[in-house]
Amino acid sequence: MKIKWNGHASFTITAADGTVVVTDPYDPKAFGGVFEYDMVTDRADGVLVSHDHADHNHVKGLSGSPEVLKGSGKVGDISVKGIETAHDESGGKERGTNTVFFFEVDGIHICFVGDLGHQLSEEQIKEIGPVNVLLTPVGGTFTVDAEGAAELVKSLSPNVVIPMHFKTGKTRLPIAGVEDFLKVMGDANKTGKSEIDITSADIPTGGTEVWVLEHAC
Repeated sequence: MKIKWNGHASFTITAADGTVVVTDPYDPKAFGGVFEYDMVTDRADGVLVSHDHADHNHVKGLSGSPEVLKGSGKVGDISVKGIETAHDESGGKERGTNTVFFFEVDGIHICFVGDLGHQLSEEQIKEIGPVNVLLTPVGGTFTVDAEGAAELVKSLSPNVVIPMHFKTGKTRLPIAGVEDFLKVMGDANKTGKSEIDITSADIPTGGTEVWVLEHAC
């Protein structure tokens, strides 16, 4: 399986059989042009949209005719579980609802939490189940911040966590950079790459590791 971080909360995940799933593609022109990321144009079989904000639902930029999931469903042979959460700590009253997605690719359990704005309940954690790779926002303001993301990691106990939705040189959103999260978590593997190739044999077993990717777009 290949995992590529496009930028913001968008990943392109390619299974060994060629099935492609994209998460939360953004509109580069969203909110008055706060992004300098290029548009995500990958061919996709399925796209997971955590919520309908312009920086997370720009499906029309993708190639192909992807199945659009905003909740549970299937992309090819990949079963996707969607769990309703909130974009804030007020049950969605401030910024609406958010979907956490859990799915398995090539024997690896992936949890993409979208713009999660609160800690998960015990019931939600149980519904998600064991997580190998956690894709979580860490920038705060609109989502959990560094400390909140670290608490989420603690509750889900993933083998690998890949941070997203943080400030880079290509976004002017009022969010923090990844360094705040790394200070809380400790050591991290700064891969220097936008895409990694990973199999179940590559999953670390000695506790949670943080893998930082470079944006591809």
